[in-house]
Amino acid sequence: MTKLMIVESPHKSKTITAFLDKDYEVLSSKGHIMDLATSGKFGLGVDVDGDFKATYIPIKGKKKLIADLKKEASKANLVILATDPDREGEAISWHLKEALNLKNDNYVRVTFNEITKNVVLNALNNPRKIDDNLVRSQETRRILDRIIGFRLSKLMQSKTGGKSAGRVQSVALKLIVDREREILKFVPKEYYTITAVFNDFEATLEKYKNKKITINNEQEANDILNKLTKSFKIDDINEKQTLRNSKPIFKTTTLQQMASSKLNFAPSKTMRIAQKLYEGITLQEGSVGLITYMRTDSERVSSEFVNETKKYISKNYGKEYVGSVKIGKKIENMQDAHEGIRPTSILRTPQSIKEYLDADEYKLYDLIYNRALASIMASAKFLNTTLLLNNNDYLFKATGSVMKFDGYLKVYSKYEDANDNVLPDFKNYQSNILIALDILKQQHFTKPEPRYTEGTLIKAMESLGIGRPSTYAPIISTLKERNYVKMVDKKFMPSEIGIETTDKLQEFFKDIINVEYTANMEKDLDEIALDKKDYIKVLKSFYQDFEPLVEDAFSNMSKKEAVLTGENCPNCNSPLVKRNGKYGEFIACSNYPSCKYIKKEEKEVKKIMVCPKCKNDIIEKKTKRGKIFYGCSNYPKCKVATWDMPTKELCPKCGNILVTNKKEIHCIECDYKTV
Repeated sequence: MTKLMIVESPHKSKTITAFLDKDYEVLSSKGHIMDLATSGKFGLGVDVDGDFKATYIPIKGKKKLIADLKKEASKANLVILATDPDREGEAISWHLKEALNLKNDNYVRVTFNEITKNVVLNALNNPRKIDDNLVRSQETRRILDRIIGFRLSKLMQSKTGGKSAGRVQSVALKLIVDREREILKFVPKEYYTITAVFNDFEATLEKYKNKKITINNEQEANDILNKLTKSFKIDDINEKQTLRNSKPIFKTTTLQQMASSKLNFAPSKTMRIAQKLYEGITLQEGSVGLITYMRTDSERVSSEFVNETKKYISKNYGKEYVGSVKIGKKIENMQDAHEGIRPTSILRTPQSIKEYLDADEYKLYDLIYNRALASIMASAKFLNTTLLLNNNDYLFKATGSVMKFDGYLKVYSKYEDANDNVLPDFKNYQSNILIALDILKQQHFTKPEPRYTEGTLIKAMESLGIGRPSTYAPIISTLKERNYVKMVDKKFMPSEIGIETTDKLQEFFKDIINVEYTANMEKDLDEIALDKKDYIKVLKSFYQDFEPLVEDAFSNMSKKEAVLTGENCPNCNSPLVKRNGKYGEFIACSNYPSCKYIKKEEKEVKKIMVCPKCKNDIIEKKTKRGKIFYGCSNYPKCKVATWDMPTKELCPKCGNILVTNKKEIHCIECDYKTV
């Protein structure tokens, strides 16, 4: 071996190995190898009183991996750091360089946006060194998150029922809490609509004497109905050719939103599956990356992919279906380091590789593939018709459309929300008078803004410029795991703890835990990456504002009174109280830390039958991951255990337990079985 390439994922290393010759060995760091220590002031691992120098230590369980990588690196003539093409990937490469004692003359940094042979080989022909500015930007983000996370989480744990707080997490929670309060204080207003019903269409009252009309109550609706007849005069027919354009290829946020609404995937699930598709799936020709890098703000598309796709569209659908590349509106703070999310080859259709994918992988790949294909297809063409009807100066309106050319909808219609009404051809009517079958009034009430779904929360965070695409899924997961929110009809509703935590943070940190401050911090991080701002100055400025607020909160924030259980501590006779910890609620002594008594949870024992071997009980048990099995209460002396449900009967052949797996009844020890 003369060249060692290090990537982040073992699966990715397997895919890339197939592209390279025997001079290369490809190994994996299995993600980050180093993290901030928990030493120093407040356990931050950062010299907050000096120049914010960070102290890094190996992540738990990674020491042997680092030693192994170091040993392999010492044998290589060249070490190629090929971690992901973003700031996190750049930081991992920097940590590898430091941990493996690599020098500038024996390492290079390469990146690739897709894991295909041509792209990987091209990256190897265009190496560079580690970008220190990207590393500093990532390190600054990590330090900020550590300072805010550690200091505020400890504060919340000591003063409230909350378990954690974070730079972006707490702002996302505030959005959910603020929306809930808007809903609670919203006062619905009554209004009515009036609709004329005809044979094959409906028209809605819009104006009176060319002025917009609002019907505020039933009396007003009845007054209007009394002035109407069932005879309507055609006032105007307007037909207009319109185009419906396809959308750009996916970026991280739009992929998460679309997968949430169309596939019912949680953002974390979407990213997990996309990671697999990016790193490589084993097809007939070997392991190959199916999509480009899935953490991106960009909607750019390479010219090579565009040209390949245009040829594919022309050949398979016709020249008239070839369109131009769609580019979305640029979002503030958008990073444009690489392309958007697309298939690595348009020739690799979802159907052609379906047998190699599981159901969820296929669904997501199909969505990504068809979005990319549609983005380079021609616009759909519609003939839109607007009909205006007059009834005693009351103007009714009906709209409809007819598709004249399907364009990109040829491949993407199943993912579009289209409700196209088709109106009759009124120009062929012999009379300009239409007779309604009925005229109806309908009561309505105004509604508040809806609660956030996972998709709409991500959209809001992106539009407000808080967080980064790679952070949205973990933030949502954390809010759920910490019980700050609950899902009601797939929408976020804040819990009592979530509301309490938000209120306490706003009482003491409203100038920092808000959208504007968080968005401006993202801008600072971007400018550090571009070498336009000094990261130490950014950190010092933040800490000088933040730490006095924390000290004030520790001194003056009122502490939530612990809930008494009505029991006394068996060790010191102090009252027992309910507390919240990392793993949920528990009961402990109120005299902590002098007394560290914690009441053991009394688990209900579900007895199934008597153990035939030791005459103790066979009981229902759970593994650490929550999977149910059945075993003897006398374990480890008696090791009778089974995954299948005991029938409570004994084997007629050997006397051991009979169990059922829904298909058959069988003995756990001998070969006896019966259907």
